[in-house]
Amino acid sequence: MKKFLLTFALIVSAINVLFAQRDTDHWFAPMSARSTNILSPQQALYFSTDSVTPFPVTIYSNNTVIGTVTISKGNPQTFTIPLTNMIASSTGELFTPGTKGLYTKGTKPYFATFRFSVSSHGEILTSKGKAGIGTKFYAVVSPILNPINALNFTTGILATEDNTKVTVSNYSPDVVFTNGWTGVTNPTLTFTLNKGQSYIIEGTGDQLGNKEGFIGAKIVSDKPISVTNGNFNGQFAIIPAGGFFDGSDIVMDQSVPTDRLGNEFVVVKGNGDISERMEDALIVATEDGTQVFINNSTTPVVTLNEGKSYRVNKDFNTNYINQGNNHYNMYIKTSKNVYVYQLLAGVATSNATIGFNYIPPLNCYLPRKIDEIGMINILPPTVNTVKLNILTETGAAVTVNGVAPPAAQGPYSVTGTTNWVSYSVPNVTGNVTITSTKAVTAGISGGSGVVGYGGYFAGFSSIPVIAKQTGDCIPGIILEVDDSFESYQWFRNNTSIPGATNNTYTPTQSGNYTVQITVGTCPPIFTPVYKVFTCLQQTVKNETVCDGVKMIVPEFTTSTQVVVPGTVTIVTPPANGTATIDPTTGVISYAPTFGYLGPDKIVYRFCGNNPDFTDCEEITLNLTISESPIVTNAILRSCFIEANPATALFNLTNATVTGQPGVTKKYYPSPTDAINGTNEITNPTAYVAPNGVAYVKVSNANGCYRIAEVTLVVLPPVKSAVLVDKIICIEDKTTLDAGPGFNGYEWSTGATTQSINNVGVGTYWVKLKTGECITTQTVKVYASEQPVVSTIDIAGNTITVYAVGGTAPYQYSLDNINWQTSNIFTDVARGNAIVYVKDTYDCEPIQVEVTIPNLINVITPNDDGVNDAIDYSALAHKNNLVFNIFDRYGSKIHQADKSNGYKWNGTTNGRRVPTGNYWYEIGWTEPNSKQTAIKYTGWILVKNRQ
Repeated sequence: MKKFLLTFALIVSAINVLFAQRDTDHWFAPMSARSTNILSPQQALYFSTDSVTPFPVTIYSNNTVIGTVTISKGNPQTFTIPLTNMIASSTGELFTPGTKGLYTKGTKPYFATFRFSVSSHGEILTSKGKAGIGTKFYAVVSPILNPINALNFTTGILATEDNTKVTVSNYSPDVVFTNGWTGVTNPTLTFTLNKGQSYIIEGTGDQLGNKEGFIGAKIVSDKPISVTNGNFNGQFAIIPAGGFFDGSDIVMDQSVPTDRLGNEFVVVKGNGDISERMEDALIVATEDGTQVFINNSTTPVVTLNEGKSYRVNKDFNTNYINQGNNHYNMYIKTSKNVYVYQLLAGVATSNATIGFNYIPPLNCYLPRKIDEIGMINILPPTVNTVKLNILTETGAAVTVNGVAPPAAQGPYSVTGTTNWVSYSVPNVTGNVTITSTKAVTAGISGGSGVVGYGGYFAGFSSIPVIAKQTGDCIPGIILEVDDSFESYQWFRNNTSIPGATNNTYTPTQSGNYTVQITVGTCPPIFTPVYKVFTCLQQTVKNETVCDGVKMIVPEFTTSTQVVVPGTVTIVTPPANGTATIDPTTGVISYAPTFGYLGPDKIVYRFCGNNPDFTDCEEITLNLTISESPIVTNAILRSCFIEANPATALFNLTNATVTGQPGVTKKYYPSPTDAINGTNEITNPTAYVAPNGVAYVKVSNANGCYRIAEVTLVVLPPVKSAVLVDKIICIEDKTTLDAGPGFNGYEWSTGATTQSINNVGVGTYWVKLKTGECITTQTVKVYASEQPVVSTIDIAGNTITVYAVGGTAPYQYSLDNINWQTSNIFTDVARGNAIVYVKDTYDCEPIQVEVTIPNLINVITPNDDGVNDAIDYSALAHKNNLVFNIFDRYGSKIHQADKSNGYKWNGTTNGRRVPTGNYWYEIGWTEPNSKQTAIKYTGWILVKNRQ
């Protein structure tokens, strides 16, 4: 520390190049200072924005609001911060979770810097916003070249979420921490922080192992953290032989996670002379085999492994190139992504005012505008002279507060690349806006006497990263990327989301989210994956416990995942019962305390089966313990429906199944329907059904129910067993009797007596009343069927009568007076006769007239005119007359018909037949209504005398 500065109580000697990120959220991790180095402290947050609409920014410490400011474009604001909120000065505050650190949140993007000073020292922390939080960092502190106890290295870690596990490793075994731990005794530091908590690491400068031993320490967490690293009091000047240290200064900056790194950098020299050996760059590798190239060299100056560092001008102080007008810059290119920190001098000829700054990587995805840097020349409590340095792509048009810089201020080329140029604009003050037609970043180098500082202001760009704008999970989480790009397309699980083309997106499903962005002629690039999870869904359900044990099946309300039984847990057990979990099924069995009626509550939780994006739900189940209605089964009887005697019309509401008031009854055809409330009988007062059962669901006001059975009995038709159909002669009358035992009779004749008399052939009905049911019974009185004479055979004087139909046995008569049971009549006289037949009903007989022809037994066909032929032409009037002659062998030898006059003269085929006996057969149909068939047979002797 320079002796001539000791007379100034509040003179700041500091320099730090700012690289601020315009964002809605900013975090500041704390730091550690030696107690002798915190005299006359002053600390404040500086806020500025490009929004013309004023909006509030809220400041938190340890999750508690400590203040609010309202900012807008042209109206930056400051907020004073107590020392204890950010800076630890006692060993007891180190190496343990603490409450130091800051978090600020606004409704629109803004720049935030933490500017602080103590006696003779000062520094600025520039927040990188959401781009500054991540899960993997490498700590970078400046080398401690003046080994005294007043100097230190420090790293502060601030958690942004609860239950954040952090591991620090990969530092030298020679490191000695302030609490006495070493790299040997404690090769790793592991701790857990909740949101807003911090952890501070420190080592003093008088330990040889601390000179460079903590550079490249790996910091890994399972949730996003913010990291501040550097030296609260440091000194990295390379003193020539015989030289001395003019003093020391605060060397501090906010780090960025490894996913924000790049491999191409341009560094513009600060305010120091090259000969002072202060202006330099410190490179830290994150992967093995990292090659480093300086300016236009095609040969790597060094190859670094993970966590190893390289100071560019340590061996050759010639790497800054004068591009004209004492404008020096340096180009750095690496084969893999690295951290580059610039080591700076605040004044030309002293090594006491030093600074330290993270240098952003270059590519075409840097923003096109920096709007606005607020109070650019203020470091509390001093006003300083500031030079503005601008880096942009070659060929870009640049303006500062709307005015293009003159040619003397740039652009200047960069040795090693033709893609980038630099500007220097002196004496900038107040609020500054820089624009470019291509990618741009800007830094400041400020100082006044022994006070110096600087800063880069731009958005991160090398690897755009998704961050949370608000919320932690679905629902409520809003994702965002920087709004300085030209186009956006969001993807979920590698599938584009239609319409998601803004820089913010509100997920509705868990998954892996990325964004494809473009700007200018840059090729499209994707952000790293951001995993979005669903929140623990909290659901309230209301159910009623009616009888005994209730089985509670854990089921998701909205998620499609399958519940894993082993994840089911009871968060809050019931107060008026017991609940147990089946470990195999996850089903919860709840049994209320015996006799208890009233409210109860169970809170249970469960998770799904997706291993990557597990959904969980917590259900608060409000239970109402209630009694179920008391029911009894019933029987309903109803008369049959005449059109369908197997069914009846029932009024189910007449079934008395409960006497309790205040219940509702619904009717169903089956017990399953009653339980499920399906297929309800909508016409219970007129329900048509066969014998069976209907079911009544009786429910009370709490929804408890019991099911009663209503047995349905169809009263069938009751008919008379004695009333049967009758058969009578058509000319007769009869009596119809329904028999006793009925409550009433009504005949189709109008009679209301048990029987009706003197009825003839016809159809009758009677309505028989049994109880309240009436059965209509039909009875018929049939006319008996008359027999029919089918055939009459005549053989000589014998007649044989054949009858069919009617009802046997038959009786036969030739005079309708004398009757016989035999159908054969003998000795019947020749000529016409009448045959009478009646059946067992003894009705008027049927009669058939029959002709008994004269018998001719001998013919002598000799043409003498006597008995020459047999002649039945007298029967020609009979229907279907047939006359056939047969020889003794049964062969027909002659057929007499109309053509031959129904005669036979004893010839066949024109020749006389031999003398002998021949048979003849005569048949005809009597011309009566029944067409009775008559068959007459006999024999004839033919005597041929020739």
